[in-house]
Amino acid sequence: MMTWLVRVVVGLIVIGIVVFIVGSLLPQNHTASRTANFSQPPETVWAAMTDVAAFPSWRSDVATVAQLAPQNDKPVWRETSHRGEHITYAAETWDPPRHLVTRITDKNLPFGGSWDYALMPNGTGSTLTITEHGEIYNPVFKVVSRFMSKTATMDAYLAALKARLGSG
Repeated sequence: MMTWLVRVVVGLIVIGIVVFIVGSLLPQNHTASRTANFSQPPETVWAAMTDVAAFPSWRSDVATVAQLAPQNDKPVWRETSHRGEHITYAAETWDPPRHLVTRITDKNLPFGGSWDYALMPNGTGSTLTITEHGEIYNPVFKVVSRFMSKTATMDAYLAALKARLGSG
């Protein structure tokens, strides 16, 4: 019985070491992009995207938002999920109603990066393209992320924004 238990423990340790080594060799950065069309003009879409206080009313992943002191005259806010996880964002580029870049400013997370929002007129509506420039610091998270969609969060955000604006 003891030999079997020792083998299991050793096996788990070896797997952990292999996952850590593989994760350390994987790239830290990734880029992914998604595009959606809206029936509203860019000004309307921009207003919904940048009204951070209203996020909890239309984004199921956000429980609360705290607006923080601006940096370089641009908005900064902290989103709290329903699980109590906090992420702080700062707008790096603020060019209404066409271009927004937000960056995760927390240094203690296992991930980070920015979202680049490009909003263009499209007839009477608009087209929004979000490009994620993601960073994953933790080697184990790097391995796990290989099995997850890099666009799931963007897809959920765009679906929620469409529902908010009635562009579904």
